[in-house]
Amino acid sequence: MSAAAQDRDSAKLKLAAGAIGIVFGDIGTSPLYAFRETFRGAHTLPIDDLHILGVVSLIFWSMTLVVAIQYVTILMRADNNGQGGSLALVALLSRTLDKSKFGWLVVLLGVFATALFYGDSMITPAISVLSAVEGLTVVDRGLQPYVIPIALVLLVGLFVLQQRGTAKVGAMFAPVMMIYFTVIAVLGIGQIWNTPEILWALNPWYAVQFFITDGWFAFLALGSVVLAVTGAEALYSDMGHFGRGPMRLSWFGFVMPCLVLNYFGQGAMIMGLPEPLAEEAIMSPFFFLADEAYRLPLVILATCATFIASQAVISGAFSITHQAIQLGFVPRLSIRHTSDEHSGQIYIPSINWALMVAVIILVLTFQNSSNLASAYGIAVTGAVTIDTLLMAVLFIGVWKWPRWIAIPVVLVFLIVDGAYFAANLTKVPDGGWFPLMVGAIAFTLLTTWARGRKLMRGRMTEAGLPLDIFAKSARSSTARVPGTAIFMNSGSKGTPSALLHNIKHNKVLHERVVVLTVNIRDVPYVDEVDRCSIEELGDGFFRVILNYGFMQETDVPAALQRREMCGGPFDMMQTSFFLSRQTLLAADNPGMAVWREKLFAWMMRNAATPMEFFRLPTNRVVELGSQVEI
Repeated sequence: MSAAAQDRDSAKLKLAAGAIGIVFGDIGTSPLYAFRETFRGAHTLPIDDLHILGVVSLIFWSMTLVVAIQYVTILMRADNNGQGGSLALVALLSRTLDKSKFGWLVVLLGVFATALFYGDSMITPAISVLSAVEGLTVVDRGLQPYVIPIALVLLVGLFVLQQRGTAKVGAMFAPVMMIYFTVIAVLGIGQIWNTPEILWALNPWYAVQFFITDGWFAFLALGSVVLAVTGAEALYSDMGHFGRGPMRLSWFGFVMPCLVLNYFGQGAMIMGLPEPLAEEAIMSPFFFLADEAYRLPLVILATCATFIASQAVISGAFSITHQAIQLGFVPRLSIRHTSDEHSGQIYIPSINWALMVAVIILVLTFQNSSNLASAYGIAVTGAVTIDTLLMAVLFIGVWKWPRWIAIPVVLVFLIVDGAYFAANLTKVPDGGWFPLMVGAIAFTLLTTWARGRKLMRGRMTEAGLPLDIFAKSARSSTARVPGTAIFMNSGSKGTPSALLHNIKHNKVLHERVVVLTVNIRDVPYVDEVDRCSIEELGDGFFRVILNYGFMQETDVPAALQRREMCGGPFDMMQTSFFLSRQTLLAADNPGMAVWREKLFAWMMRNAATPMEFFRLPTNRVVELGSQVEI
């Protein structure tokens, strides 16, 4: 093997190890509660060989179909310049379906999947940490009163940690998760060795037999079985951090075998116990896998794993919000970069504290992980079902699969994912309403901002004066002063209102006038060679467009200082940035409902300023206001 090939393999292994620490925490901590909730959740099942084999078989084939085949094998091929996730998939599909009459429906589906993710990102830290801390009651029942306080301290500490950045903590993630996965696999192997009959669950007939015997109750059990595949959407969303090759290696080579061994081990343990002991063990089968002397260390290890899983979901919420901001679905928010080396490590204070408050409310309201399990799953299965619908568009519209192949494949996944979603709808009265409510609120905010932004830009374009005409008329009618003035403009045409107001009130122009537009494309990254386009209008007037991908940081001064253009280099001490600040007025014929106009106005008032978002120097910015009807 050549040295180059060895280096590639070494880099792939390092990325695969990193993925184990960052990406697989959510699905990796599901064994703490998934098997238990299927038997002792909202709808209890008898503890006998038929039901144990049926449930374990369902878990195994769910992981195989939904995670291994649908996400890791198929959807990871659908990358948008290496990036995955619902928004990246929508951006990929939109380029193909831009002029299609169904293009708007694809966008709405992707936005709703994103909205559901926020509900999931609130429940995951609460149920994961709470289920791990509840393991203390297996060690000593007298510790029950301390479970919620300990869980709250850990969760608050987790959110406080975010503002410091996760680079140092992240270095510890992979070793801890590798130890965790190895331990749960070894615990499972020990039980399988004692009760090898559990391996019959590899046969899907036992899952079918479960449905034949129990019918409606087997369908309801799907609402708990699906907890074993929570985190599948996160695998796809995090593809851009590690690449599909390393993530597939991690999943098939390490994570999935460890999870399967643990689930089979839990089933084997319950099968091998007499009925009274089985009834006790089923209340916390994950921790009963270990001998009594090792249960406290297992609780500590599981708590660390859930801490890491929660960290991954919170980081995912930051990343997906950043994508939504760049794509125009969320107003500008204050974003802090916590690493000088990795641009993807960001911290969004407003999202962080909103998640923390929601998680605390969830823990105090639902009190234990079993109650939270009733709320968990509906957001995940909703997002997975939407991804299946988008996958159908991908097969036919982008990959151009023959319909006789695409339709049967999609139908198989739609039946499976739809069944899980339908089973979870029965949880709505018991807590499933929470993620749906969060999703509905997030969807309303996302679509209101996108619609209001489109209307506002349209009104400003209608009232705007073409820049070339303005430049010609302003040449001889105003005095010129030394320096450079950069007028930020949201559109690529027309004259910014700040420039018109500057002429109207100050009656001067700088020697060099640059109308600057920041254009966010529907690709994750834009190469440096394609960053900038310039149009010279004569007499010191220039139109500049800076192009960024939706995963990139929009640092305008850095982009300007990296190149000499528009007649010379940019000296920030001789440059002033002029920003337009709009005040909304209700139009006689409003473009959207009055309550949505008020909501949009509130979002505008609370958005981060362009100065902060574009990283403009604070002492070189001038804001000029105007009024806009929408």
